[in-house]
Amino acid sequence: MKAKSIAKLSLAVIIIAFLAYIAAFGLTIGKFSIPKALDPSPDKGIRKGLDLAGGSVIVFEADTEGEVTAEDMDAVVAVMTSRLTTMGYTEAPVVKQGDRRVRIEIPEVNDPEKAIALLGATAKLTFVDAEGETVLEGVTDVKSAKAVYGPIDNAGNQGHYVQLELTSSGQTKFADATARISQRLDGGNFIAICLDDTVISAPRVAQTINDTTCVITGDFTAEEAKELAAQIQSGQLPFGLKQVNKQTVSAQLGADALNKSLMAGGIGLLLVMIFMIFRYRLCGFVADVSLVGYIAIVALVLTFTRANLTLPGIAGIIITIGTAVDANVIIFERIKEELGVGKTIRASVEAGFKRAFTAIIDSNITTLIAAGVLYYFGTGTIQGFAITLFIGTIVSMFTAIFVTKFLLKQTVGLNIRNPKVYCPVKGGNKNV
Repeated sequence: MKAKSIAKLSLAVIIIAFLAYIAAFGLTIGKFSIPKALDPSPDKGIRKGLDLAGGSVIVFEADTEGEVTAEDMDAVVAVMTSRLTTMGYTEAPVVKQGDRRVRIEIPEVNDPEKAIALLGATAKLTFVDAEGETVLEGVTDVKSAKAVYGPIDNAGNQGHYVQLELTSSGQTKFADATARISQRLDGGNFIAICLDDTVISAPRVAQTINDTTCVITGDFTAEEAKELAAQIQSGQLPFGLKQVNKQTVSAQLGADALNKSLMAGGIGLLLVMIFMIFRYRLCGFVADVSLVGYIAIVALVLTFTRANLTLPGIAGIIITIGTAVDANVIIFERIKEELGVGKTIRASVEAGFKRAFTAIIDSNITTLIAAGVLYYFGTGTIQGFAITLFIGTIVSMFTAIFVTKFLLKQTVGLNIRNPKVYCPVKGGNKNV
């Protein structure tokens, strides 16, 4: 029993240490590579926000002589924010400037021209037939566009394509147009998708399409399908936009802002770990090992998801570190109560986790609800904070309920019989 517990405990510690190593230094095996969490390359590791890494700032102005309403500018902000969020730039603020301008900040993209390319064209979207007659207008008839990989024909062949979702009015217009255009035999059986006067695609029409969903197929690569979908999506603006200013900005908090933030977080973490050992002894040491696993998992999740890390995001992670420790405190206090009434160490550990389970779940669910509300109603840095809070809370529940419990049960299997080694408790049965 003791040898088995030692083996399991050693394996668990090795796995946690391995995850921590990957998060800190990365891993490369042949063609397989996992970047380290804080990889300086902008296309690897955790993506840093504008306040930590700098980026590009672009200002657009409404390109129309007509009246521009507040509702029109709100639509521009919503479309641009949606575009950036879809591409993973949750920390890219889009704000109105005056009555006709919008300012967009994109972190870690230090080439303004690349930033403009990421946003896609900002012209007005129209679907036009061979005679130049407008069939659909993006702002009223096209609800969304997205790149998809899946079957592209009845033979089951797979490929990349663009899926369009039309409004009810767009469906009616498109059904009438495709019924007419599909019958043409003079080579005019196509619909040109245009941004202003530029044709970005001209798919052929083979049959009548009477549905709110339709697809654009072709010999697309993943990037080509994604780019076309992004261009169509951006064309939902109520009018065209013209670029009036572009610039590159350095990190707002200085080049060493992230290092200082990590140092502060590391000092706080070290103090928490020392307190846990001092207050809960062996249980506190087990909690510290679990906490190392928590930090490694969060870092790897943020690396793989390419989440933007800003100061609000760092705050979200630090809050969830407190949540993870708090869950362990609840568990250990329950274990102390069980030891105090004379139960065996093994029974006290089982009862402690069982009695603390409901409280941990309830407190974390409320945090997840708060994170969900912040993400749904927030934008920019608020969404970034919500994402790190959500990820951290999920991982903290996992490490507190499963990792800490597994480690502590294997520790009990080492036959250390003095309950005061586990937690400082008066009295208690010394028999396991």
